[in-house]
Amino acid sequence: MKITHGTLVMVVDGEKLLLFRNEGDETYPVLKTVSHEESPSPATHDQGSDRPGRTHASLGARRSGYGDTDWHDKDEESFATHAAKVLEGVAARADAGIVVLAPPRTLGNLRKHWGLQTRKRLLAEIDKDMVHHTTDDVIAAIVAEAPQVPKGKGAA
Repeated sequence: MKITHGTLVMVVDGEKLLLFRNEGDETYPVLKTVSHEESPSPATHDQGSDRPGRTHASLGARRSGYGDTDWHDKDEESFATHAAKVLEGVAARADAGIVVLAPPRTLGNLRKHWGLQTRKRLLAEIDKDMVHHTTDDVIAAIVAEAPQVPKGKGAA
């Protein structure tokens, strides 16, 4: 897949967000940073130490346990929501296509919170964790992605 000049590229996972704009062209993409944010999330065992709750049945002597809250997962979901809002804000100001690279789980959380501007401009979703790679690696991952045909257009 080739990205044109001005295309926005978001690389995100549960703790780090990188937003780039292609300042090059389709042949020679050059990713320049538009936004960079980090929100380190400590492991769940570092965030809470309470034991899971217990409940007693109203009849009989049965008891049940509640599952632990995974605070680390909650932090990652919250960061994905924030990342979707950041992308929507930039998409509202820029008339450009959007490519998103994220691990599958983060991509699922992002999809829940994308706004209309993001959906209209979305060119590709690439389910790869590229947040700790160089921009050259990000470009290679995008180029390796097969071109996507928007729904309702192209092949029959």
